[in-house]
Formats: sequence, C-alpha cells, structure tokens
Amino acid sequence: MEKKFLILNDIAAYKIAFNLSNYVWDIVVIWDYFAKETVGKQFVKAIDSISANIAEGFGRYSKKDKVRFYRYSFGSLKESFDWNEKSKNRKLLKPEQYDYIFSELNKLPKEINSWIKYTNDKLKY
Repeated sequence: MEKKFLILNDIAAYKIAFNLSNYVWDIVVIWDYFAKETVGKQFVKAIDSISANIAEGFGRYSKKDKVRFYRYSFGSLKESFDWNEKSKNRKLLKPEQYDYIFSELNKLPKEINSWIKYTNDKLKY
C-alpha cells in the first residue's frame, strides 16, 4: 500500500482561510481609494495572514515551530473579525458579504485548534 503524505490543501483551516482571503480581495479591490488605503489594505493583510501563517507552519520542521505559526494565525483571525466589523459599520460591505465573511471566520477557531491538536498528537518533535 502506498503511503499518502499530507499536503497543505488537506488542511481544512487552510482551505477556508485561503478561499476567504480571495473573497475579501475581490470585494476590497473595487472600493474607492480612501476606503482601500485605510480599511482595505489592513483587512486584506489580516485575512491573508491567516492562511499564510498556516502555510508557513506547515512548512516548518519541528512540532513546536509548526504550532507557533498556527497560533499566529489566531491573532490574524481576531484582527480580521475587527476589520469585518469596521467594514460593515462604515458601510463598505453589503450585509450578505459581511454575513458570509463572519460565518467563515467563525469556522476557523475550531479548525485551527483541531489542526494544532492533530499536529501535537501525530508528531514526536
């Protein structure tokens, strides 16, 4: 039997965060200059950072190093919630856009924690 190795796209948290970052990009890219320069850049950077930190952790060698980056993604996740709220309050997002982003962000704590637990359980070092 052939041994299957995990790839980054096997991680549910990564896939959710990656797809969400592209969704947010498509929204922000059409905002006016002021909105993009103030809220938009920060929102995109925060939301991009969730999947980027998961990817970086996945590429690290030691369990401790991997988990550290997965935990960094939590900070970016919390920041993304903040930018989503600000975008809604400043009427930059349609209600259905806000709701979709919020619901996807809400899936991530459980998924990231599950991935951290899996990493801690399966790796020795």
